[in-house]
Amino acid sequence: MLRVSKLTDYATVVMTCLVDADGVLSAQALAERSHLEAPTVSKLLKQLAQAELVVSTRGINGGYRLAREPQAITIADIVTAMEGPIGMTECSAQAGACDHEPHCGVRVNWQRINQAIADALESVTLADMIKSPSRRSGTIPVRVAIA
Repeated sequence: MLRVSKLTDYATVVMTCLVDADGVLSAQALAERSHLEAPTVSKLLKQLAQAELVVSTRGINGGYRLAREPQAITIADIVTAMEGPIGMTECSAQAGACDHEPHCGVRVNWQRINQAIADALESVTLADMIKSPSRRSGTIPVRVAIA
């Protein structure tokens, strides 16, 4: 099954809490708003700060805020910050990572699939994540196999 890790999911939740923040929020306040454990939130914030998605401010009124506007942060940015380069297979994330690349018959299609997923993650911003889903837009087409 393909899925992002819990930490990546939680990082998205924490980032959406920062969208609604008026100013900076402490790690503890973010933990309370996101209903996550404080140590987990601190760990997430450290990685998000290293990826320059959040900015920390020290001091008594310190805390965290988004480094950019929510419209300028994509889900791909968050996934990459938490999990590294987006890649369905080793060779789709980084050329030369597999000894079978020179004679692999499926590499090109994995790269196409990888690009489609990366494009989908790039097309959704943090601002989109906090919007209420519309009944008309944003529907996901589902293919049903008929046996």
